[in-house]
Amino acid sequence: MDENLLEVNDLTITPAGTETPVLQDVSLSLAPGERVGLIGESGSGKSLTAQSVMGLLPEELRAEGTVSVQGFDGNVLTAKEKTLARMRSDLVSMVFQEPMSALNPLMRIGAQIAEVLRIHGEVARGDIPGRVLGLLTSVHMPDPNGARYAYPHQLSGGQRQRVMLAIALANSPRLLICDEPTTALDVTVQRHMLDLIAERVAAVQAGLLFITHDLAVVAGVCDRVIVMYAGRIVETGSVAQIFTDPQHEYTRGLLASSDLEATDARGKLYTLKTALSYAGPAGATAPAAEEPADVREPAPASAGESDTAAETASLIDVTGVSKHFRARGPLLRRRSPVRALDDISFSVAAGQRLGIVGESGSGKSTLLTILSGLDRPTSGQVRVGDVRVESASSAALRSLREDLQIVFQDPFASLDPRMRVEDIVSEPLVARGMVRAERLARVEEMLLAVDLDSKAMRRYPHQFSGGQRQRISIARALVTRPQILVADEPVSALDVSVRAQVLNLLTDLVDDYALTLLFVSHDLGVVKHLCSDVIVMKDGHIVESGSTDDIYANPREDYTRSLIAATPSLAGALASAT
Repeated sequence: MDENLLEVNDLTITPAGTETPVLQDVSLSLAPGERVGLIGESGSGKSLTAQSVMGLLPEELRAEGTVSVQGFDGNVLTAKEKTLARMRSDLVSMVFQEPMSALNPLMRIGAQIAEVLRIHGEVARGDIPGRVLGLLTSVHMPDPNGARYAYPHQLSGGQRQRVMLAIALANSPRLLICDEPTTALDVTVQRHMLDLIAERVAAVQAGLLFITHDLAVVAGVCDRVIVMYAGRIVETGSVAQIFTDPQHEYTRGLLASSDLEATDARGKLYTLKTALSYAGPAGATAPAAEEPADVREPAPASAGESDTAAETASLIDVTGVSKHFRARGPLLRRRSPVRALDDISFSVAAGQRLGIVGESGSGKSTLLTILSGLDRPTSGQVRVGDVRVESASSAALRSLREDLQIVFQDPFASLDPRMRVEDIVSEPLVARGMVRAERLARVEEMLLAVDLDSKAMRRYPHQFSGGQRQRISIARALVTRPQILVADEPVSALDVSVRAQVLNLLTDLVDDYALTLLFVSHDLGVVKHLCSDVIVMKDGHIVESGSTDDIYANPREDYTRSLIAATPSLAGALASAT
């Protein structure tokens, strides 16, 4: 350990009561100041490896091997909890993927940072308030003094992640572990966070273990890459080597799945299953990697394209729509109204694929709630089909929601964990009064349409992977045979290969069912692939709109250019790696 900050040797983890390891013979090292990316899909063993280094493995898992950290005497895997508590934060600290689950919702932000400083006793009690303010300032928190008195729910996702970084760096650890810290963040916030992590790690001269499934992201942060698949390390090398000359078929499959600008002969994104024909920028051909047996590639899209917006009557008209919310400051003092939407106007033609992009707080979600009749505008008019949404009766809104269905970002949160898939998908049909035999036939039809078989009907959401749960959400949305499908960040938290599968599926379904698609995302790369037209939103306004090709090739607004520049790109990552 004289040279390496971290050494993991022959780490094998086996669940209690079984003989089948979920992590096997994992060995890796990390030098002081080195930045290492740990990549692979969900279930590959990345997070288990990180938990082993932190001494946070669940009790039902049996760990063998050694984990050594510079400055810590002994094997982390066998150390007592009291000893491990001293190691955490002082020597090794971690930034988790979802800050809302890691932060205490009942404590103010300043108190949570102060707690870490108090427990480890590195700062005199009288100096703690100043240290808290300094940490919030160091992570470029807007209004750091005000943020001290805020609760987690009062901050944006990017701001909460900055708080997690401030907590992780509070005691200047030697090793920082980041576990998917930017997965669900806007592209510009993600870019800022990645730059901030690199900046702060360099400032305290810490090593970095950065866990992600996104190759483009890791290339911008790390010096070296470790690739994990099915609980094993399958390849390791420099960023340039892994990106330009990958040796393992799984790595080449990940590269193929990550490339949103590369398509096969049918115009579909490559997945791990179809990567055999992929020739990357280095000219390497990617052999197929294994996919779960019950995940099938979508059928080819039906022939023919829908009419253009100019040739088709508009299905959605939004005219001069504004939405203002009342806001209160500390001690119930009134503040200026929040203008979530301000004089929004646009039309969507039947069959059109419209992307709606913008950062958090741009008004995207507020616009969706108004279009679906879940909220009413402060002013303006909204017509969806024959329904005037702002003045519609309850009966008209129920009819509207059958014609306009939403697929949400997090399928696990939007699916009832106590209900079987059959009941989840058929619930809208029960409300309609459809008899059971017809319901079951429709559910089976929809499950087949999203490439799940009828056996899925009797299972619960937790028995499926993330990509499969998103397919179930899509099946539920389509079961009423709507005219309009609204997809609200449906792939932002998925692995790159699963993302490709879901995007291919959406493309097929939009064609097969003649759907009008509203695709809401902060990822302009995904929107460019899927949508024919795009509107760009900022601070409740539409700042730019037009065909996707035109917007990407010739953005008029600085804001649009910043979004495009901040979008992680495989081609850009390859260029920077070389």
